[in-house]
Amino acid sequence: MAHPLVFLLGGTRSGKSGRALARTRELAGDGRAWVLATAIPGDPELDRRIARHRRDRPASWPTIDVGTDLAGAIARTADAEPVLVEGLTLWLSALAGDEPVDPDPILDGPLAAALAAIDARPGPVVIVSDELGIGLAPMHAGARSFRDLTGLAHQRIAAHADEVELVVAGLPLRLKP
Repeated sequence: MAHPLVFLLGGTRSGKSGRALARTRELAGDGRAWVLATAIPGDPELDRRIARHRRDRPASWPTIDVGTDLAGAIARTADAEPVLVEGLTLWLSALAGDEPVDPDPILDGPLAAALAAIDARPGPVVIVSDELGIGLAPMHAGARSFRDLTGLAHQRIAAHADEVELVVAGLPLRLKP
């Protein structure tokens, strides 16, 4: 497998980011990896999470703030070096906003472009995302729409991925292969 796409899912504080970091380190060996950060600073609680994630990874790993252009960020990395996308859920949130959204333009536009960019590179990619579909159905229509978008995006990525794991209570459960 020349360039695996590794997809790691899990709930809040499930250990998915730690697992993704460990898997990316495995893929990087003694080399470096790229981190594609999707969080947008500005909220004090989220800023603390961003700082913690930065402390947890090697300082030698370059970080690119993705914004809404994940495909463009992937294209800016060194082709053979591993890429860690941390995380998909915040990127989808930036694309979708707070109101109900038709998922097809996002799935067929930016998500399809990101998957094409992943296919075009020889190096491995690790994507981390929050599994949102296991909990209660949200009351707000925008939140239900986002949950549905995320589930559909997860299906597309999982179908495309070489490896898929669900992390629960710090334990990775292999789903694929």
